[in-house]
Formats: sequence, structure tokens, C-alpha cells
Amino acid sequence: MPATFAPSSDAAIPLQVIAEDALEEWLGDQPATIKSWANAHGFTGGLGQALTVSDRAGMPALALAGYGTEASRRRGRFALAAAAIKLPEGDYRIIGGLPEDQMANEALGWLLSGYRFDRYRKQTGLVAGLVAPEDIDAALIEALVAGEILTRDLINTPASDMGPPDLEQAARDLADRQGASVHVTMGDDLLAQNFPMIHTVGRAADRAPRLIDMRWGKAGPKLTLVGKGVCFDTGGLNLKPNASMGLMKKDMGGAAAVLGLAHMIMATGLKLQLRVLIPAVENAVAGNAFRPQDILTSRKGLSVEINNTDAEGRLVLADALAFADEEKPDQIISMATLTGAARVAVGPDLVPYFSDDPGFVRLLEDAATQHADPVWRLPFHAPYETMIEPGIADLDNAPKGGFAGCITAALFLRRFVTDSPYAHFDMFGWQPSDAPARPKGGVGQATRALYAALGPLLKL
Repeated sequence: MPATFAPSSDAAIPLQVIAEDALEEWLGDQPATIKSWANAHGFTGGLGQALTVSDRAGMPALALAGYGTEASRRRGRFALAAAAIKLPEGDYRIIGGLPEDQMANEALGWLLSGYRFDRYRKQTGLVAGLVAPEDIDAALIEALVAGEILTRDLINTPASDMGPPDLEQAARDLADRQGASVHVTMGDDLLAQNFPMIHTVGRAADRAPRLIDMRWGKAGPKLTLVGKGVCFDTGGLNLKPNASMGLMKKDMGGAAAVLGLAHMIMATGLKLQLRVLIPAVENAVAGNAFRPQDILTSRKGLSVEINNTDAEGRLVLADALAFADEEKPDQIISMATLTGAARVAVGPDLVPYFSDDPGFVRLLEDAATQHADPVWRLPFHAPYETMIEPGIADLDNAPKGGFAGCITAALFLRRFVTDSPYAHFDMFGWQPSDAPARPKGGVGQATRALYAALGPLLKL
């Protein structure tokens, strides 16, 4: 099912959205046949219920979608999508029952319900199209959905088909569609151009490490997005156990997220100067792999003691962040599937983020609530700075002790941004089980909230 709205047509099937507490009143205004039909089929307005009412010719004349209770809706997102997936094939137009302030989100959820990752196996799913409700920005919603689908596809693709060259090609394809430019620094050129930690992390793989640098826009505030592009993470010489390696195709989820967000920005023509930096590597095992207790010198000149080769994401991000900071943009945002500690802290559904800018925090949290894209602020807690200072080098990439791993990783990254406003997102990038509009698999997180916050943040 294409992630676009159905064309407006008189033939579209009317769809009434009905919450549980509104069902009795609504049925009281309907013909007895509809009331009997709803009762006979056990329609209560429960979340995710769907029912069609046929005309005398046996064709759908009306559809009902259960909207549940306020309590049931608070337990999830995209309540209408739970019913949309159960509707028979056809195009539908909403005629009532959906709160005005939820119209855009529920329409977005409907379109996202059509997503299936079918690169390797044909899959069926949503067969019900939606005519765009009035008074929503249909083009904007389609752009947001397209960005989310790009992110999902990139994360879901296994490393055999999504290595550093493939991630580079995905960036080039996006750039070609949107009129952006791409410059790539690869292999030993990383050393010549002073990206030593990106090179070190990726040098053991047979697909060369690289830094992807995409630019778009000629005027307006400068925004730089930095996404972790570890296309597969074995853990390096600190080899991950099998259970921990099972989802490592998603370790480039930060790169996938910033490319999805970049699509949203470019497709809607935000008036800014966008830069996207992606250090794309594989953390592999070979004779030339970097080792525990190695000391690396970063682009910024800070020395880093390696106490765990499985804490490689912060190393490649560090060089990219230092490079971004040299240009002094109006805002730098990094996104990464960085720490297991973030998942322990808030689980898979919330995205912890770090920012010391009260204005950024207020705008982001308002946008996250409004657009059903939840985030949770964690602190750049300065007293923990000593935990990332090993003594033998300026920084430790994996402090011992097991405490505050998400925070110490964020503090590590912040050391490489000294001249620009900075925010960091430690995302999971994976939906563990099916949910409305979010099938199991790769998923974008925080990007729609960020998109909505960018306008007022950068005063566009």
C-alpha cells in the first residue's frame, strides 16, 4: 500500500470513528438496522474494532472504527491505525468521531500502517486507503511518512546489503532526489584528512570505512545532523555474545534516523542550511583490529584510552562531531543507537536525549507530546565527568563500574563539541513487537518531534 493519501472521491466509504463512551448516543441517532447490525457483531467502540455495514447490493456503505477509551488510548499511539488494518479493501473518508487535535496524528498513523519490509519476501498488510481529512497538511504528513519509511527500510536491511558502501549509496540516492550534494572521505584518506578514530574503528572490515558528508540549502540557519553509521557491530576484539549480536544490523539506526529527518526537511523545503555527517563503518575482527588499552588521538586532539572495543560508536561520532563543530553551526544534533544503559533506563519506546538549552528542551518536549513521538530528558551530569577521565589519556571510551552508562557516553560526546549548541539522542531504533502503525522491526524515533521543533528553534 503506498504511503500516500487516496484521491478524494464520492465513492470513498464513509468512516465513523466511535469511542466506547460515545457509542450509545451515536447508535441512538441511527436507523434500527445499523443498531441491530452493530449489536449483532459485538461492536462496542473498543480500541481497534472495525465493522462495515453493507447496502442492499452487498457493498460497504458505512464503516465503523472503534476508538476505545481515554485510558486505552493513553497506553499506546495511533489508535485509529489499530482499526484501519482490519478494514476491507477500499478507500475511506472520515465523517466524524475523531477529535480535531488528533486528526493529523491519526492520519499519519494510518499511512504508517501500510509499511511492510518486503525486500526479501512479498508481504500483505493494509488494504484500506484513506482520503486526507480536511484541515490537515496532507503533503507534510506524506513527507513525514516517507522519511520514516526510509529510516525503517535502512534499519531493516541486513548488513550483507547495508554495509558502508550501501549506506553511502542510500545517502547519494536521497541527495539526488532532493538536489543535495555528497562528499565522501574513505579508507586511508580518512587518515590524510584527520579522521583517525573513524579509520581505526573501521579498518578491520573488508568494506572500507568512510565519512559521508551531505549538504543541502544555501540560506538560513545552519543545522548539522550527525548519525552513527556502524553497519554491523561484532564488538571487535571484545566480541559480543551471540544474544547481543543478534540485532546489530540496526547499529546504523542513528544514520538511518538522520537520513529520514533529512528527507523530511528537504522534501518540505525548510529554509535552512542542512548538513548530514555519517561515519559509516563496520566494527569487525581481524589482525589489524584496534585493541583494548590502545590509546587513540582524535581529530580534536584529545587522546582516548580504549577499555572496550565494543564502545566504538562514540569514537566514530567523536571525529564527526569535532568536524561538525569546526563550522560552528547554529545547532548540532547527534543520533545513535549508542548504549544498552539507555534501554535499561527507559526501555525501547522512549528516546533519552541530552541538552542544556532550556529553549530546545521546551520546544522538543512540546513537539514530542503533540506529535506522539516520545522522548525523555537525561542530564549532562557534570559530576560524572571524572568517570570518563582515565588518567593515562584525556578520555576513557568505556568507564568501569557500570553506572550511568548513557550519561557518561553523552558526556564523552560533548567533549568534542565546544563551539556550537548541541543535543544528543540515544535511540533504540527497533520496535520489539507489533503495535499500531509500528510493525516489529526498524523504526524511526524522535525525528518527527525534532522536525516540528526545528522551525521555532531556528526561527524559520
